Amino acid sequence: MSHDLFEAARAAMAKSYAPYSKFPVGAAIRADDGKIHVGANIENISFPQGWCAEPSAISAMIMAGGRRIEEIAVIAEKLPLCTPCGGCRQKIAEFASAETRIYLCDDQGVQKTVTMGELLPYAFETDLLR
Repeated sequence: MSHDLFEAARAAMAKSYAPYSKFPVGAAIRADDGKIHVGANIENISFPQGWCAEPSAISAMIMAGGRRIEEIAVIAEKLPLCTPCGGCRQKIAEFASAETRIYLCDDQGVQKTVTMGELLPYAFETDLLR
């Protein structure tokens, strides 16, 4: 199942707008409804005030009616097995569980799978705050 997320993340990365960092990133989320939502990093001249790929994909998921991330793939053109940055980890954790699978990709496909709990072991437990 992760291959379709890899393909979607790679296609999203191709649409990245990264003229300042020259570091294209793509992300693809499978939401709780089974739909795939994608995002790419989008920079602006007020660097670093742009968007990372993962929150772009989360926004697409939320706007389409999804609420939970079942799994997510991340790919970066210049860094194989790129993990989400710290801020993105907490953003993902808001919509994921500790068991949510994060697929780390290179240009050939998924090369490593980690869980959200492994990626961010001490995330804020947002369910406790609701």
